[in-house]
Amino acid sequence: MSRSVPTDRPSERARYEAEVAAYVAAGGNEQVQRVITAVHGMSRRLAQWYTRQLQDVGLSSGEWSVISILATAPDGQLTTPSYLAHATAIAPSSMTHRLDRMSERGLLERTPDKENRTRILVALTETGWELFKQVIQESDVMESDVLDRLDTTERARLATLLEQAITGLDEALGAR
Repeated sequence: MSRSVPTDRPSERARYEAEVAAYVAAGGNEQVQRVITAVHGMSRRLAQWYTRQLQDVGLSSGEWSVISILATAPDGQLTTPSYLAHATAIAPSSMTHRLDRMSERGLLERTPDKENRTRILVALTETGWELFKQVIQESDVMESDVLDRLDTTERARLATLLEQAITGLDEALGAR
């Protein structure tokens, strides 16, 4: 099957419609494909925007992953380089290099665990936290624009439905 190379990039909506049509033609359930393809398409486009935004503040997506994990960790959760490597799916040696660069920039600090002196704990510095806040606040403006077509009730309903889908995903993947 020959496909011509488009000269103009299709809109995300046109791409979404073409993907759904192809998945349904291949035997996928239309309702399922509409939802999953929409979520994936939004995620893909937002990831492109986030990558550009992170570049503007001098962060790689890998560094952002570390900052995000540290900033959103529940109080009292001990975060180690090994945990960060596992959570971001990179080799421990690569995480060490990433943490070195981030530490040099003053974004995080590594300290020995007082209860287990063989373990190192990682935490955001005030500079790291302020950078996290800056990125979140800038993202919130764009994300609000994306959801601007939905009123407050629709946003709340969408959030609830997506949370239910996430629970379903956890259950489906946990069963395997």
